[in-house]
Amino acid sequence: MRIKFFNLLLISLFYLLASCNTSAPKSLIKMEKATPVVNHTYPQTTKGSTIDDYHGIKVPDPYRWLEIDTAQNVKDWVVEQNKVTQDYLAKIPYREALATRYADLFNYVKLGSPFKKGDYYFFSKNDGLQNQAVIYYQKGLAGTPEVFIDPNALSKAGTISINLLGFSPDNKFVAYSQSSAGSDWQTIKVKEISTGKVLADELKWVKFSGASWDDKGFFYSKYPAPEDGTELSATNDYHAVFYHELGTQQSEDRLIFDNPEEPQRYHFGGLTEDKKFLIIYASSGTDGFETYYRDLSVPDAKWVILFSGFTNKSRVVDHVDGRFLVITDVDAPKYKLVSIDLAQPDKANWKSIISETDNLLQGVNTGGGKLWASYLKDAKTVIKRFDFDGSNEMNIELPGMGSASGLGGDKDDEHFFYSFSSFTIPPTIYKYDIASNTSEEFFETELKLDPNHYVEKQVFYTSKDGTKVPMFLVHKKGLKLDGNNPTYLYGYGGFNVSLSPWFSTSRILLIENGGVFAMPNLRGGGEYGEEWHKAGMLDKKQNVFDDFIAAAEYLIEEGYTTSKKLAIAGGSNGGLLVGACMTQRPELFAAAFPAVGVMDMLRYHKFTVGWGWIPEYGSSDDPEQFKTLLDYSPLHNLKSGVDYPATLITTADHDDRVVPAHSFKFGARLQECHGGEDPVLLRIAVDAGHGAGKPTAKIIEEQADIWSFFFENTGSSLKHSEGRSSIQP
Repeated sequence: MRIKFFNLLLISLFYLLASCNTSAPKSLIKMEKATPVVNHTYPQTTKGSTIDDYHGIKVPDPYRWLEIDTAQNVKDWVVEQNKVTQDYLAKIPYREALATRYADLFNYVKLGSPFKKGDYYFFSKNDGLQNQAVIYYQKGLAGTPEVFIDPNALSKAGTISINLLGFSPDNKFVAYSQSSAGSDWQTIKVKEISTGKVLADELKWVKFSGASWDDKGFFYSKYPAPEDGTELSATNDYHAVFYHELGTQQSEDRLIFDNPEEPQRYHFGGLTEDKKFLIIYASSGTDGFETYYRDLSVPDAKWVILFSGFTNKSRVVDHVDGRFLVITDVDAPKYKLVSIDLAQPDKANWKSIISETDNLLQGVNTGGGKLWASYLKDAKTVIKRFDFDGSNEMNIELPGMGSASGLGGDKDDEHFFYSFSSFTIPPTIYKYDIASNTSEEFFETELKLDPNHYVEKQVFYTSKDGTKVPMFLVHKKGLKLDGNNPTYLYGYGGFNVSLSPWFSTSRILLIENGGVFAMPNLRGGGEYGEEWHKAGMLDKKQNVFDDFIAAAEYLIEEGYTTSKKLAIAGGSNGGLLVGACMTQRPELFAAAFPAVGVMDMLRYHKFTVGWGWIPEYGSSDDPEQFKTLLDYSPLHNLKSGVDYPATLITTADHDDRVVPAHSFKFGARLQECHGGEDPVLLRIAVDAGHGAGKPTAKIIEEQADIWSFFFENTGSSLKHSEGRSSIQP
């Protein structure tokens, strides 16, 4: 069954997966007392006179002009800000050594889990430093891999990314998306698998969509074409589901589902595996959605609403003999799987298949005639398999505490491939045999980190209101708890997103130099179900910031670090988290890394798909919600003369998810207000977006800059070694 409900706000910092040698842990370069890099002459930023009236309260917005990112004066300002930033970073003597070391770490084969379609297996592979992973296919498990699509051949700069969206029922064709420079905008194309021929079909202005096929074409979602010059900033309205028949022009595509009376709705479509039912999800934002279906075997069948309202989340997993299998949070905040008779869909007639437990039921897939349930137990993956009636429960043995994904497929599959990783174990692919319920290693990262030299553990600490919050910690074995360890505290806390253990190449630069990586599972996330999520949204958003601040205080109290060596980081909603915490407790942190952050909480909903976040944050158009937003909005809570942490704000010129105006305005205001000597810099990537599809070359540059800034501003400078990294025991 291939129905999927697409997450509308992805984790903005995508996880960089890599490995290093299995020898004893190395220190990148010798630790030395920091030599401050001081010379912060920022570009002059003109202040305008814009003042908004919110329910009788006057709120100045002097940097409103920075919202027009296509204007020449804004482009000039970006150039000047980047120049100041690069001049500062260039003075850090070990910056090149970090870049070299990171390139060495990142230069290893990265393989995606194979999946079977017809006679072919498809998988992605990056040989090491390729800008984009190449999609391969091979006939049978013993076949010779051949290039199916190489995104690197489509762009000299490596800024075009490709995703396979959906295969035709006969597995002759595949629809795939192509996006440029990290934008959410996609173009859908179609390729014939046996010949490799790209067909003339080309669908534009696609965003947040898959491709669900029947015998003649596929269903997909798109927006109307935006006006020229507004592609990356204008509000996106009238998302609708269309049907494209293979071999026709996009102008001939049939409108399947929309709601012109509610232009700010998301609409997604997908077919059940038997192709009998088309399922539509209609959402007013990123929390809760309605579910509709149409019986395609009945001519001119009407839409039937299965779930109404936007309070709950209920997704159709499959159709079996006149019943829908549905994963839902109705009366089950940690989710359950039920069977619904379409002739008697009332809740009183639901049949329980997988009951709610103490652990979050994160998702259910089908494949090989079984159900595959993925749970989170204290943010760690647990996989169980069931028969379709919920019987014969079995555990899938995983290698340890970490994250697994990929179990599931088509009903006739006899085996699957899945990936497992943790903070100290690079991604390893396993082949799982359904009949024997056993896994065997299929692909192991060639250059791997020996987990025996590192500590990976989970602790629980107490937040401001007494709530117990889990936090993962990763560091070298034998770490001294003397408060002298540079520490990187990373968080997200929103949109029902769960953070589980994952392997990151860039994190090695921290932990091999005696640093500590800390990741709390904040309220607002989905780790403990809907109750945990709702405890960190709307008027309870302050709980998220309190949880993050309490994590910092725990790390200091337990001797891991001090405020002079503690940095906080997060992206997108996590960028908001960093911005709020550094304005509320500036003395607590040495450095801050807000990436592609939502910083103007009064105007976020006026750009691209920002309106979709209103269910999570609220809106300044509402008098009560306005007060809550104003209380924590990072842009509006900066105060003149305050000594803020050293700050490196990162964003990108093609980010049409969280538009760069957020970072521009926050950076300009922070440079104006900052009363200390630490740097406040903006790093604005060119031809890059919210994070997805970023080429390897840009990743290496960005990570070298971030870690250089981190070590320099946590009193943990590294000694430059001529030309190359100095690897010492």
